[in-house]
Amino acid sequence: MALTFRSSSRVHVVARLTALVALAACSCVSAIAQSGPIKVGMALDISGPFAGPGAEARDGFALAIKQLGGKLGGQPVEFVQTDMAGSPDQAKQLVDRFVQREKIDLFTGPIASNVALAVAPSLFAAKVPYLSNNAGPSQLAGAQCNAYFFGTAYQNDQFHEAAGQFAADQKFGRMVVMAPNYPAGKDGITGFKRKYKGQVADEIYTKVGQIDYATELAQLRAAKPDAVYFFLPGAMGINFIKQFVGAGLSKDITLVTSGFSADEDIIGAVGEPMLGLFNTTHWAHDMDNAPNKAFVSAFRKEYGGRYPSIYAAQAYDVIAAMDAAVKAVGGKVSDKEALIKAFAKAQFPSVRGTFRYANNHFPVQNFYLRTIGKNAEGRVTNKTIKTVLENYGDAYASQCPLK
Repeated sequence: MALTFRSSSRVHVVARLTALVALAACSCVSAIAQSGPIKVGMALDISGPFAGPGAEARDGFALAIKQLGGKLGGQPVEFVQTDMAGSPDQAKQLVDRFVQREKIDLFTGPIASNVALAVAPSLFAAKVPYLSNNAGPSQLAGAQCNAYFFGTAYQNDQFHEAAGQFAADQKFGRMVVMAPNYPAGKDGITGFKRKYKGQVADEIYTKVGQIDYATELAQLRAAKPDAVYFFLPGAMGINFIKQFVGAGLSKDITLVTSGFSADEDIIGAVGEPMLGLFNTTHWAHDMDNAPNKAFVSAFRKEYGGRYPSIYAAQAYDVIAAMDAAVKAVGGKVSDKEALIKAFAKAQFPSVRGTFRYANNHFPVQNFYLRTIGKNAEGRVTNKTIKTVLENYGDAYASQCPLK
């Protein structure tokens, strides 16, 4: 199998990329022996404030790569992967090394939008296609859009706009909104308010990586809103939900969130206190399409029966998109114009079903409402209820000069 995983030198390296690293150790000699493998830079987040989502993305990448036999479009590939720990400064240095020393052909990762914004200029200058498996900052969706950036997952505002629409439909008259103080958090609040028609009693911005919410819970108790909308991914959300329920606030205040703060990784850590929580998403493990059914089945078999998260699904889609584009150009990734056109066509079997980009290279897609309950097996998990926004593009595409 022509598959190589190699960490960048003199940095904190990822010890494993699920079982594939062990496979890579066995096959790296044959991969290196092949002439000119395609090089893919992978910015992982295995430590730092986004370690939970980063681990989920890693597993999604690994499953897709394994299913493709370690190739893209039938071509040998070398995956150069490093833990960027959610640090913009560290990520910038490492991506510069990816571009200048490793001469990468393609790039994906990281989780956080502030890190994505830090690494994007180097990639764009080198004309390296950047397929984002999670971050979708508004700065890259409008006037500053770039032909080499593909927000394969979503545009940041979209998830939260769907939640705002749900809150408006529910006629919550008075709400408090919460998010971390970084680009995705600010985009999230902006998106929610774009659709929510009631009164926003307060906006609370927390520290990235914060795990103690005693001060914020006191603010919520004093504000007495009908509902709270929060965007706190990873460990931030785990701790907030536990503390919110533990403080007894769930008796009088409805929690609404995006899928990031109510997905399978969060449910596994919190458990029954999440029952009844509403969340919005562009993907769910119970979506009824062939690629998704195959993905969920394979993921559960590969990873001990657990359901995949949004982060895993998005990472899986990125590898599928890369595979289709490389195949379309016959492995000639040096033909940048042809490669970009191939990516823009998005002719890959997405776990979300039919997939297409707007002119700014962000998806036009459905957003769904889920609630957390128990399935037939007694497992606490998400169930999709309905479509909230259909064939929905982002609010910035009209500002993008790309055609």
